[in-house]
Amino acid sequence: MSVVIVGGGLAGISAAIALQESGVPVTLVESRPWLGGATHSFGRGELCVDNGQHVFIRCCSAYQGLLRRLRADHLVDVQDRFDVRVLRPGAPPARLRRSNLPSPLHLLPALAGYAPLPVQDRLRAIRASAGIRRLDPADPALDAVSAGSWLAERGQGPWARQALWGLFLTSALNAEVDDAAMGLSAMVCRRALFGRADAADIGLPLVPLEELHGGPALRRIAEMGGTVRLKAKVEAVTTDPKVVVDGVPIAADAVIMAVPHEAAARLLPAQALPDPLRWHELDASPIVNVHVVYDRKVMDGPFAAAVGSPVQWVFDRTAVSGLNTSTPGRGQYLAISLSAADRWIDMPTAELRARFVPELRRLLPAARGAVVRELFVTRERRATFRQRPGSASVRPAAATRAPGLFLAGAWTDTGWPDTMEGAVRSGLTAARLVRRHLERPQERHLEGVRVR
Repeated sequence: MSVVIVGGGLAGISAAIALQESGVPVTLVESRPWLGGATHSFGRGELCVDNGQHVFIRCCSAYQGLLRRLRADHLVDVQDRFDVRVLRPGAPPARLRRSNLPSPLHLLPALAGYAPLPVQDRLRAIRASAGIRRLDPADPALDAVSAGSWLAERGQGPWARQALWGLFLTSALNAEVDDAAMGLSAMVCRRALFGRADAADIGLPLVPLEELHGGPALRRIAEMGGTVRLKAKVEAVTTDPKVVVDGVPIAADAVIMAVPHEAAARLLPAQALPDPLRWHELDASPIVNVHVVYDRKVMDGPFAAAVGSPVQWVFDRTAVSGLNTSTPGRGQYLAISLSAADRWIDMPTAELRARFVPELRRLLPAARGAVVRELFVTRERRATFRQRPGSASVRPAAATRAPGLFLAGAWTDTGWPDTMEGAVRSGLTAARLVRRHLERPQERHLEGVRVR
């Protein structure tokens, strides 16, 4: 038995490790010189920079399971209690912190005291929360409407949608609230905010992403006897199945395509694809990160959200990046994370600097006297698919129309948003289907033996 996995992101890594644990030999093929896919790091002077800020929450059980399998779970830190400081221009920071009350009451005090919203809006938000808890996120009718329209019908005006719901939904779905599918929005709210009391506790990497995902995965797969081929170009996949890598066909008993939907549509044989093929409707949504290095410390805490500002979330990257704060004039490295970044993705760095350095001064009083020593921008044009109304009906299952060919990736029908958790779950699902596929010939053989 042999399985070829095309794509070395979290979906491919998860599938590879799950199959190796089952005793199935795996060859993982990745076109880039690293594993980790959309979660990777690069060097910039003395800094080790992540391509984007990636976080998870405590209810992301599959992702945390992968970290344990990679022996990297000690390289992340999870809050003892969900706690988010919310910055506001010209006003003291607000706070969203869960209480000791049992679910679903654990966030009620935080909503009731959320200063950016007027009291009446807070009461309406509490009523809307109760309505969301009654929804079935898998209801196809919810996929047909936007979260913005659903919330507006329940008294959530533009400011409430931005200053409360947008804090969670825009970062989780990489979509503005008014553009996000209500089905996925309901799933995020029910699972993270209104589920288990500790479900939304936020986890952060303590090391660069390459040290958290790519490096440990490379070592773990090798330890288990698997093969990893980096900088290897997959040119085609056949129904045999075979994978053509750098012009050479590799035979396999099963193939998992753990690549973006555009690549899967291009590489898979027509017999494996749905008819009609609608994956292009998933499109792509960008994320931009603005990285700012100051000559002194300007922000307390590991991260903060912001409302009333183009800044969405800002993270302290000083320790993770390896910034030497003992060097004169090198005090703190912050990264602004901008989801649903269509308006920013093509803006020149100089214009982004002119926009966001003053915004940080508005939000962080200590930044007003600080000097910006360095500023640079990372852009992920195709960070996720567009999780808008109608997208659920386009997301494919893991099994294709061709026996032995399977799909993985956060864009497939995982029931989760396009996140690290969704990617890992997709890899585990594909691995499970591959094991079933490989067992069938043996089952038929044994049945034949019994008959004779």
